[in-house]
Amino acid sequence: MDMLLSAFSGEFLGTPVYFWVAFIAIVLALLVFDLGILHKDEHEIEAKESLMLYGFYVIIALAFGAWVWFQRGSQAGLEFYTGYLIEQSLAMDNMFVIATIFGFLGIPRLYQHRVLFWGILGVILFRAVLIGVGAALVHQFSWILAIFGAFLIFTGLKMFKHDDEEPKMEDNKIYKFLSSRFRVTKELHGRNFTVKAPDPKTGKLVTWLTPLAIALIMVEIVDLIFAVDSVPAVFAVTQDTFIVYTSNIFAILGLRALYFALAAAMNRFRYLQVSLAVILVLIGIKICLVPFGIHIDTLLSLGVTISILAAGVFYSLWKTRNEPNISAEDHPETGKLEP
Repeated sequence: MDMLLSAFSGEFLGTPVYFWVAFIAIVLALLVFDLGILHKDEHEIEAKESLMLYGFYVIIALAFGAWVWFQRGSQAGLEFYTGYLIEQSLAMDNMFVIATIFGFLGIPRLYQHRVLFWGILGVILFRAVLIGVGAALVHQFSWILAIFGAFLIFTGLKMFKHDDEEPKMEDNKIYKFLSSRFRVTKELHGRNFTVKAPDPKTGKLVTWLTPLAIALIMVEIVDLIFAVDSVPAVFAVTQDTFIVYTSNIFAILGLRALYFALAAAMNRFRYLQVSLAVILVLIGIKICLVPFGIHIDTLLSLGVTISILAAGVFYSLWKTRNEPNISAEDHPETGKLEP
């Protein structure tokens, strides 16, 4: 018993072990609740259910942030909330790309939650590796923050540029690589990611990937692409590995719940990209100043991020107020996998 208490009172990556245990327990409980109770019977998730589930995840994240605030101080709490908001903001573009993938591959709404759920497991693992590497680099070479910042500024400036013509999804390098390297069925096979079928050349029974599996792989790869932007952005707020990782995971959990509401009206958020670009540039400037000993107040960063994001959302909804909602299924032929 003493050994167990000693282990829990120890530290891992600068944070008490019991914080990590509590976080992991909460995430596992949420995943079990999601799959085992809410979606025990597969069904199409409508916008109302999506919004309610998103609200539930937001409440959990806010409560977790409050716990961090009271246990580790107001600065840690503010850093968690700011990192959470930044990740949600920058990952929103990711949701629209995922919707386009589902539309192009013809994944019905009935099975989209299945892909997103199993995709979360990959996010938890890959984000842990990415953030762990990033934290190690930052602690070993503090000047690398300036490189992160410059990259964010460059990416943000690129986002201001709007291409008149979107590239065809079938020409996407990720899709072309997967479809040329693996046996892929042309049609879905229910909720299965793989299926046994004869090889057309040998006649032997072999394993084929279904479009559902291709969607899952592409969603995971896309998340990694977008994480290259969002993870360094959170490092601009804090270099605390626990805060960076937990804020990332809670933000992604919430956004995946919100996906079905966003995907049902993709065209209503077309001006949001400008807000995200501004946020990226400002965060890039903030992170470039850190190696020079200049730290912008976390509360100020949180307020500015909320204001810019809210302005982008409300302006988009106002500008498109007379337009009917258009989902990814209505325009599945195009999509970008570049953040």
